Amino acid sequence: MLSLGLLCAGRSCHPDRNFRSNILDLKSSPTRSNYIVTALTQRFSRLTCLRVLCNNRRGFKEVRVSSRLPGVNRAFIAMEKVDSVQKLYTRMRLWEFPDQYVVDPTDGSTGSILSISRVDGSMKLIDELPHCNSVQAPKIQTIFGVMGMLKLLSGSYVLVITGCKSVGSYLGHPIFKVTSIKILPCDHSLKSSSVEQKKMETEFSVLLNAAERTSGLYFSYDVNLTLSSQQLHNLGDELRRLPLWRQADPRFLWNNYMLEMLIENKLDPYLLPIIQGTFQNFQAAIGKDTMDVTLIARRCTRRTGTRMWRRGADSDGYVANFMESEQIVHVNGFTASFVQVRGSIPLLWEQIVDLTYKPKLEIVQFEKAPRVVERHFLDLRKNYGCVLAVDLVNKHGSEGRLNEKYANTMQHVIGDDIRYMHFDFHQICGHIHFERLSILYDQIEDFLKKNRYFLLNEKGDKVEEQLGVVRTNCIDCLDRTNVTQSMIGRRMLESQLQRIGVFSAGETISTHPNFDKNFKLLWANHGDDISIQYSGTPALKGDFVRYGKRTIQGIVKDGWHALARYYLNNFCDGTKQDAIDLLHGHYIVSVSRDMTFLPQRGKYEDLASLPLALALVFLGLFFATMSLKQVGHDIHNLFFSLLWASLSLSILAFVRANGRFFCNRPRLNRPL
Repeated sequence: MLSLGLLCAGRSCHPDRNFRSNILDLKSSPTRSNYIVTALTQRFSRLTCLRVLCNNRRGFKEVRVSSRLPGVNRAFIAMEKVDSVQKLYTRMRLWEFPDQYVVDPTDGSTGSILSISRVDGSMKLIDELPHCNSVQAPKIQTIFGVMGMLKLLSGSYVLVITGCKSVGSYLGHPIFKVTSIKILPCDHSLKSSSVEQKKMETEFSVLLNAAERTSGLYFSYDVNLTLSSQQLHNLGDELRRLPLWRQADPRFLWNNYMLEMLIENKLDPYLLPIIQGTFQNFQAAIGKDTMDVTLIARRCTRRTGTRMWRRGADSDGYVANFMESEQIVHVNGFTASFVQVRGSIPLLWEQIVDLTYKPKLEIVQFEKAPRVVERHFLDLRKNYGCVLAVDLVNKHGSEGRLNEKYANTMQHVIGDDIRYMHFDFHQICGHIHFERLSILYDQIEDFLKKNRYFLLNEKGDKVEEQLGVVRTNCIDCLDRTNVTQSMIGRRMLESQLQRIGVFSAGETISTHPNFDKNFKLLWANHGDDISIQYSGTPALKGDFVRYGKRTIQGIVKDGWHALARYYLNNFCDGTKQDAIDLLHGHYIVSVSRDMTFLPQRGKYEDLASLPLALALVFLGLFFATMSLKQVGHDIHNLFFSLLWASLSLSILAFVRANGRFFCNRPRLNRPL
């Protein structure tokens, strides 16, 4: 059976939007049994590709008829020539039967139907839909991908994508953002479980609800988002023929752990790689030249978590809040990209919340520091080449002590391919003079020029290759880091545009107001998305990134966001950290362990209740005030007033001394 498909990429529409209205009905055609013509039109697309697909039970064989892709290099079109046996299902219908879930591909492919048991989560492929029970009709819903499966004590839970929207294109392929997730419980076996086991299963399953609120999830059916432009270009033909999940960089594969059950069942067409991060892009015209600028961030899953409960590194050298940011520009047939990374200071350190505004920084197991730093930079060296570590933390105070340990430890790994540089951001730039970052650029310019960026010419030939990476950190790797990375990204984009010939020598982005505005917004939104995932609020100092200067409104917003971070870090993030650890397999549920471990808390945690403590404090102050008013009538009331006041102060002192136990703490991977 032959199918003609007119596929549109670039700024594509929602995968399900207008789908039915664009199907050409050939019921009346005498050749319907031999030919099906499907037209997927796209209103705003700049790419038109015509494919002839030979349809058989083994899959589709693609024959390229014509292609035209303004602004994107032809070399990346060649990447699309992958054996279509490995193509992912782009649209599915979910049937919820009483005893099973059935996922039926509805995108025109001829793959088998997936059946998932609601008793134990076992999976199998079937050829036909089960017969519907006339008494209880199954619920039917369109889904756009299977994210994976998690197994808890007794039940399994399948996560599916129920909503997504197009956010642009990556190297000519449409990119989608997850807007809604649904969890499908396969827990009928709980009926035969003990009461205690049911209680534990409920506690764990509640944590999974946090998955539905996970922000910044992106995917593509056609291109591997875990790889940079340079990595994709360097893929060999053999690797390009593999399914996307087998090409993926496991560091940035958000659903890596959840895909294990699908991999075991060899369900390649259902294995959808997902990243967490951000995807921003814009188009701009400079004279006669039109360019596409994209900024994509990939969050590493090895030590992922929340701001205060994931700091520093683990013993393997994996650091918290590690992000890879890639800036890409397409113009005049050229493709150029530049990659930067950020990540927490690679020492074993922590900053456990204790109700104070700025908890104490503590370095633990410092004797392991040289080994941890060495492992971290060996991993960076393997993935990126030469490394320049830019440390932005303060030189004094608690940050200064951390900086001193970091700088001293770096002396063991510094060499020709690994450099370290400290730049006291707050001392040099203060809170308003961020233009002084040009001082930093002057110090790292030689490294950037030497290690270059990735560049393809209009013929698809590699002209330049990025040979090294700048690794930037502050304490959170959010606010100061984002301002610094945006400055470096700006300078590198100017260098690329001058090399391509769009800019003349000495011409800068700031000389083009509209382009300058869009570029600032690109990086400001980039920083906000990364910050929300780690701290729960948008980035601080975002007004400078957006407008090029500090504003009163921006300073007020920073104050509000700082207070919001305090609340979230102290009273919400412990549970969120548990959910993240569960989703990524950093905590594996075990019947023998969790039946006794999970309910247990620390010595004070069962009694520690901040609302109760504050209520007692205010009650004591109330009685102290009332007694003090009665002192004129009876001097004994002075004693009672002092007694109530002392009681309130004692409770406050106890809360302050044991502040850690009054905060929302993780229960799965316990802090010290």
